[in-house]
Amino acid sequence: MRFIAASLIAFATAVTAVGNAVVSNGSDEPFYVWSVGSTVGERREVLPGSAIVEAFRHDAQTGGIALKITKTNDGLYTGAPTQIFSYSLDGEQVWFDLSTVFGDPFKGHKITVESANGPKIEWPTGTHPGGSQVKVAPSKNDVFFTLHK
Repeated sequence: MRFIAASLIAFATAVTAVGNAVVSNGSDEPFYVWSVGSTVGERREVLPGSAIVEAFRHDAQTGGIALKITKTNDGLYTGAPTQIFSYSLDGEQVWFDLSTVFGDPFKGHKITVESANGPKIEWPTGTHPGGSQVKVAPSKNDVFFTLHK
C-alpha cells in the first residue's frame, strides 16, 4: 500500500510539474521586475550577471502573468519605459510574448526570449522588429528572457 501511495504522489507531481519564467540580466546595469496578474508582486532588483526565477502560475482573474521590467526602481508607478515579458499557463503549454509600453527601455541591447526545444523571440536592437511575437512551448520547460549587452 505504501508503494502505491508513493507511486501516486510521484505520478501526480510529474503530471503537474511546470517550468519557470527566468529573467536574466546580461547587461552592465541593474533593472527591476514586478510580476503582475490580478495583483502586483513586490519589486525585485536584477543585478548585472544575475537572474530571477518564477514558477509558471495561472491567474484565475487575468489568465496570464506580465513580468514588467524597467530601468528605474519605481518605473512601474511613474510611467517609465517598460519591457513586458508575459506568459499564460495553459495546461501542458505555456504561451509567451514580448512587448513594451511607454517606450523601449532596452533600445540598443539585444533581447531574447526562448525555451529549450521551442521557439525563440529575438529583438536584435531592443525594439520590436515587427510581426507577431506570441510563441508557445511545453509548460514543463523553462522560458528565458535575457537582456544582452
